[in-house]
Amino acid sequence: MSRYTSEKKAGKSNQGLHTKKSILLTVIMGALLIYSLLPLFWLFVNSTKTQAELLNSFGLWFSGPNALWDNIVATVTYNDGVFVRWFGNTLLYVVVGAGGATFLAALGGYGLAKFNFPGKKAVFAVVLGAVAIPGTALAVPTFLMFSQMGLTNTPWAVILPSLISPFGLYLIWTYALDAVPTEVLEAARMDGAGEFRTFFTISLKLLAPGLVTVLLFTLVATWNNYFLPLIMLSEPTWYPLTVGLKQWSAQAQTVGGDVIYNLVITGSLLTIVPIIVAFLFLQRYWQSGLASGSVKA
Repeated sequence: MSRYTSEKKAGKSNQGLHTKKSILLTVIMGALLIYSLLPLFWLFVNSTKTQAELLNSFGLWFSGPNALWDNIVATVTYNDGVFVRWFGNTLLYVVVGAGGATFLAALGGYGLAKFNFPGKKAVFAVVLGAVAIPGTALAVPTFLMFSQMGLTNTPWAVILPSLISPFGLYLIWTYALDAVPTEVLEAARMDGAGEFRTFFTISLKLLAPGLVTVLLFTLVATWNNYFLPLIMLSEPTWYPLTVGLKQWSAQAQTVGGDVIYNLVITGSLLTIVPIIVAFLFLQRYWQSGLASGSVKA
């Protein structure tokens, strides 16, 4: 009887401990949620204000008539529509850079996972070392090399470095080890399929969840890339959105410069919309791939 009572008390104690832990985790998650969403809320609220209201009202709530549409029109038409040009440049860098980086990571990771060749361990060490090196540390040496090649102030100065993704290659490598069975590849080879046909018709489909993950990472990294275009490009017509919006913000500090903070904030809001759309669109394939993997396991 006493044992039953003690176990019952211990159960209540553990339940109370779990309840306390749940409340604590809920509070922490709530704080992280507010911390994550507060900048987006601030961005949306202030993009609805005029320049005067932006400087003379509380930043975390609406004020005056809604000027969101007027700000959007002014943003895309300011300075002969240079914002649209920057938007097109960013799309170019993302489509060619992030898309190319994902494809090259798929080729390299698949090759390292499914083929044996001399020096494979050395390649593994180089890839791991490259993952640990931040991109900003390589920006200046890359600029000096591209300057010698005459590629600075051209789109290639941004696209070519974006094609290299050591983390994406490592991710595809580890994913392909289990996602692509060697028996399936051997069966395809016995049926007469070549290596390229096996890769494009069988392996790429099995690697789809990993490819979507790498694409998401490279897409966000290329879209938000700021430091590399800043040192590589001197012609504003080739700026991406990150560097262009910074130039708009900095012109308020120059003598006689036009103060357009409302356009900077509205442009920043428009900049994050494609990222949110792309994430929501690719997340469907990402989740379906992860669900398929869990069922298979």
